[in-house]
Parts: sequence; structure tokens; C-alpha cells
Amino acid sequence: MPKSIRTAFQPNVITLKLESLEPSRAIEPRERKERKYRQIEASLASVGLVEPLVVFSIGKGKYRLLDGNTRLDILVRRKILDVECILATEDEAFTYNKRVNYLSPVGEHQMILRALKHNSEEDIAKALAVNISIIRRKRDLLVGICKEAIDLLKDRRISSAAFASLRKMKPIRQIEVAQLMLTSNRYSETFAEALLTGTRADMLVEPHKVGPAKSLSQEQKLGMERETDVLLRDLKTVEASYGTDVLALGVACRYVIRMLANATVRHYIEGRFPDILGELDAVVASMESHLTEAARAGA
Repeated sequence: MPKSIRTAFQPNVITLKLESLEPSRAIEPRERKERKYRQIEASLASVGLVEPLVVFSIGKGKYRLLDGNTRLDILVRRKILDVECILATEDEAFTYNKRVNYLSPVGEHQMILRALKHNSEEDIAKALAVNISIIRRKRDLLVGICKEAIDLLKDRRISSAAFASLRKMKPIRQIEVAQLMLTSNRYSETFAEALLTGTRADMLVEPHKVGPAKSLSQEQKLGMERETDVLLRDLKTVEASYGTDVLALGVACRYVIRMLANATVRHYIEGRFPDILGELDAVVASMESHLTEAARAGA
């Protein structure tokens, strides 16, 4: 019977008194003079708390802080009484950092929209010490992007500039490109532009505004379109059979390993077919490396 997967956090945000929170580390006086601390302090004063603190219950109404020591220190100094928190189910800061160690462009977009409900663009730009044009670009990041493509890419480190290429495609093509990015694990602006170049005119929102790349002839562009379509079909075929292929590879690998672990068999092959033994050892090493990478990718 398969084991159930336990979530690392409670689904709902809770409000707790600051006096009930115990920081996991003390903030030193020198840290309060650093630019990062002052930037967070200005952001809290102007925008408010956008990302809740992460805490773990230690009983008797007390909670250990797993993430947000700087924010907590600032809130305490500002004499704030309570704060929004996410309740973790494990007393382990590594668990939180492992799952949330960066903010994706889509996540930044959502945070900006949330902040704009109560603050002006000028206030947010001032709080984050950035140009107002950056705030507006993050605000409009997903304009023209279909929901399905957003869902596919929302947790990925996709280049913000890549959305400009997606925006020029029709929704069905946006989904295909998002799938290609996921499969190839490439999210750069250059990759998105290449896929845009390989997109047929009938899959573009305004074909006359995109036009062929300057360095490509019309014939080369048509070739790229055909190759992109073939690549997409091939990737879907590989996805469909990948699990079965990896399973078969794993079984074969284990069989060869067990066979070579038999001293009699190994001695026989070594004495009569030393070249074959060397090749088998190389194949086993290669298969084990491949299986390890596949396990990491599926983790």
C-alpha cells in the first residue's frame, strides 16, 4: 500500500501575536545598518508584509520561527502586535528553504498585484528601491498569456523577457512552447525567441509584426517551423514512453550488475573476453549514472 504524502505546511495563513514567536537566530546590530535590512524595513513601512512568516508550534501557545527573522525583528521594533504566519508541520528550516528558495517571475507578479491593492506604484518602487518602470513591467508581465501556460510556468525560473515572445503567440502555441520549456528545462529569453522564430504564421497573434529573423531567409524560417513541429511531436512521444524505458533500463542494469558480481562468471568473461568485460563495466557505470540523474529529475 503506497504511503501518503504529508504536506510541509498548513494550507491557511494564521494570525499570531508577535510575543508568541521565538526567532531562530538573533539579529546583530551591524545587520540593521546593512542595505538589505533597510530595504526590507522600508518595504514593510510602505507596502506592508507581503510574504507571511513561517513558524512551527512548540506548544503552550509558542512558535519557533523558521523563516523571517529579519522581518520579525523589524516588526518588533515597529511595535506591531500581530502578524500573518504560515504554520509548518515540520520543525526544520531546511524543509522550508528547500521548497521556497527563490521567487519566480510569476510569483513576483502576483505579489506586486497584491501590494497594488493598497499602495501606489510610486510607493512600491520607493520601498523596493527600484525604478517605477520595473514595477509596471512586473505588473503587466502576464498580459496576453493564457492561463494554461501560466500554470505550467508559474514555479519555474523563466526569464521575464521570455514572456514577451510568448505574448506574440496564440494560446495553443503558448501551451506547446511552455511544455517544450519544461521538457528541455530551458527558460531563457534566447530559447523563447528561437521557438517564436520556429512558430508558424497561423499560430502568431500578429504575424506581420513578428516577421522572420533578420539573419534567416524565408526558406530557413520555414525549415525551423517544420523542425520545431517535429521536435514537439518527438518530445511528446518520448514523454509517453519514458517511464517504461527507464524501468526496463533499470531492470537490465540490475541484471548485468548481479551477473558481473558472480565471481565465476566474471572470471570466465575476464579470461576469454576481456574487451567485452571492459565494455560491460562501462555500460553498467553509464546506466547507473543515467538512472541516478533520472531519479533526481523525478524527485
